[in-house]
Amino acid sequence: MNDTLARLFHLQPALIVTITNGAVHLVLAALIIAVGWWFSNRVGSMLERGLARTHADPTLAPLIASLGSWAVRILAFIAALGEIGVATASVLAVLGAAGLAIGLALQGTLQNIAAGLMLLMLRPFRVGDVIEGSGAAAGSVREIGLFTTRIERTDGNVVFVPNSTIWSNPVINYSTGGAKHVNVEIDIAHRTDVDTAIGVLKKIVADEPRVLGGTTLAPAVTVDSYPSDGGARLRVDAWMREPDAPLIGETLHSRAAEALEEAGCKVAEPA
Repeated sequence: MNDTLARLFHLQPALIVTITNGAVHLVLAALIIAVGWWFSNRVGSMLERGLARTHADPTLAPLIASLGSWAVRILAFIAALGEIGVATASVLAVLGAAGLAIGLALQGTLQNIAAGLMLLMLRPFRVGDVIEGSGAAAGSVREIGLFTTRIERTDGNVVFVPNSTIWSNPVINYSTGGAKHVNVEIDIAHRTDVDTAIGVLKKIVADEPRVLGGTTLAPAVTVDSYPSDGGARLRVDAWMREPDAPLIGETLHSRAAEALEEAGCKVAEPA
């Protein structure tokens, strides 16, 4: 009995030291993760602000900022594992094997990521450009993401196209060819004349040789709003070559006003 008690009292200081050292290492590991996470947010903010001062693509800045933040976080996590005694070489080997398995399972997703990076680096088109590709990839580019590109079609609908589909097929960039968008608004006094007015405006646009046509650049005539005075505001969206853009808006408006009056649709002054 006395020998057992003596052995316990002899081991107690060593046990206390071991527990204390373990607790210190855990606290240091938690501190490394906390500081690393804070520092990663600072790095992301600095990268985003720095890129905002340049002429970088609007989608490229948040992407690079996010990659920088996560790089710092991963390094902090590995350093924390090393602090508590975990063999980081083994962890990296396990992560590599897991990454290989996930990569094989997500080949299509990785293709979209690779295509998104290529689109952001080579920039065959930018946000705001009007493009025409295969399938639904036709309209104004609103966002180039890692997985998909968000495109607004001429009918107002938004379509998300996988990046691999865009990258692996021919794409026409109308914006680099000098196409420019023109918007013309016309107010009519009576909303009961909307159908007649839309038909008249469509004929005027179709007869104008300077207005571009095609699937992507097809002109559109829509109702913009219904004011409270009982009238209606119609909008003509058309594309044309850049040299014609400064004059075509006024020309379309004057021709539309004359044709609408002839068709019995009273044109109202804009509010």
